[in-house]
Amino acid sequence: MYLKQSDSPASLQLSSQRKRDLLDHFETNGDELDRWRQFNVAYHEDDLKFMRFLIPPGKRVLELGCGRGDLLAALAPSHGVGIDFGAKTIARASQQHPGLHFVLGDVEDPATLAAIEGPFDYIVIADTIGMFEDIDGTLSLVQRLCAPSTRIIISYYSHLWEPVLNLAELLHLRSKQPKINYIATADFLNLMDLADLEVISQEQRQLLPRRWLGLGPFINRFIAPLPGIRQLCLRTYLVGRPVRHFPDRKFSASILIPCRNERGNIESAIQRMPRFGSSQEILFVEGNSSDGTFEECERVRNAYKDSWDIKVLKQDGKGKGDAVRKGFAAATGDVLMILDADLTMPPEALPKYHAVIETGKAEFVNGTRLIYPMEHEAMRPLNLIANRCFAYLFSYLVNTRLTDTLCGTKVLLRKDYEVLARERAYFGNFDPFGDFDLIFGAAKQNLKIVETPIHYKARTFGETQISRFRDGWLLLKMVWFAYRKLKAI
Repeated sequence: MYLKQSDSPASLQLSSQRKRDLLDHFETNGDELDRWRQFNVAYHEDDLKFMRFLIPPGKRVLELGCGRGDLLAALAPSHGVGIDFGAKTIARASQQHPGLHFVLGDVEDPATLAAIEGPFDYIVIADTIGMFEDIDGTLSLVQRLCAPSTRIIISYYSHLWEPVLNLAELLHLRSKQPKINYIATADFLNLMDLADLEVISQEQRQLLPRRWLGLGPFINRFIAPLPGIRQLCLRTYLVGRPVRHFPDRKFSASILIPCRNERGNIESAIQRMPRFGSSQEILFVEGNSSDGTFEECERVRNAYKDSWDIKVLKQDGKGKGDAVRKGFAAATGDVLMILDADLTMPPEALPKYHAVIETGKAEFVNGTRLIYPMEHEAMRPLNLIANRCFAYLFSYLVNTRLTDTLCGTKVLLRKDYEVLARERAYFGNFDPFGDFDLIFGAAKQNLKIVETPIHYKARTFGETQISRFRDGWLLLKMVWFAYRKLKAI
């Protein structure tokens, strides 16, 4: 039962002396801890800002070890539940944040979590995991409160900072803290694996947790997230998801084919299209071609109307990004897929991409042309070198290994795309390619991203519409844009 403001809770009976000591520390020193929060306000503001970046407002959020509920309230959930073992703390939280729900209980007690009604969009464990006595066991209990789309956010101190934090206590720059578990990130990854959770992304923040006349915020925003340097940061954030597989799930598919001056490939795309999923629709989005591509799309639609559900749309704007947005807005399938009209990515490979989403192995699939050998002249040498360099940069930016961000094949659930579209204002209409709008949006949503290799073929009709130098400059601008939006928060 959720604690109401009028309730007068009794003290909780805890199972171990360590927990009783922790409870005594936080209940006795609550007001003093508030004063220390004000003293170290720069550190707490940066932490809060990044948590709000990870968790959009209006979500269902559960916080394990919520204290006085300040973090939970700052996340502006549509439904927020906090659990803590301090009776005074919970009463104070309920008084300060009457719109939220608070539970007096031990988060490691199965009975406490069994009384909570889920599922939640996000489950937050902010610093309290260092006080758990059975980390993997508690994370396993959390599974019953998860949907497949639930994200678990764990934040904690880097074990490298333990000597620095101990020194800060001696110098009276930090409140006296109870003894906690300083656990390396590799150990957390192992514990999450034991609990059938997988890590989607990992981020480090705060190299200088003080203002120092504005120097601290500048360093923390622009310098601390850089490769190598970020390993030295104070705060680590892990984003995980429950491991769920659905071998018998069946999804319909919408296959989007953006096409401009690709008249000779239109009918071949239909003739080579395999059957997969519970049903399929094909959407040609034509980009104001000069070679009769639109008329060919209409001819093919009419010629194959008895065997395929084909829609033909004409772009209002320019560029592949505009075509993708128009096509996906009109799609009705469960799974959204992009097939480039040049057919250098074979249509015959689409079923395995669909299967990755359908079985729950991932939530966003990116094709890569850089694993298998390519056909002769399928990609020019300078393009290949540039792709390798940009792959490294974008892998760092989205915390996921990507070898080929410009491969046209992208696959995701329509429900995830709809969230991405609603939250597109965070990035804006910045992407003429269409690839990065989806990749950055998937990263911002903390979707599970995987790459699937394709056998990249040479063109059989038409010429590439990519300008190496013009588009290379756009990619450099995209790197800086992504750094500001995904790293320099």
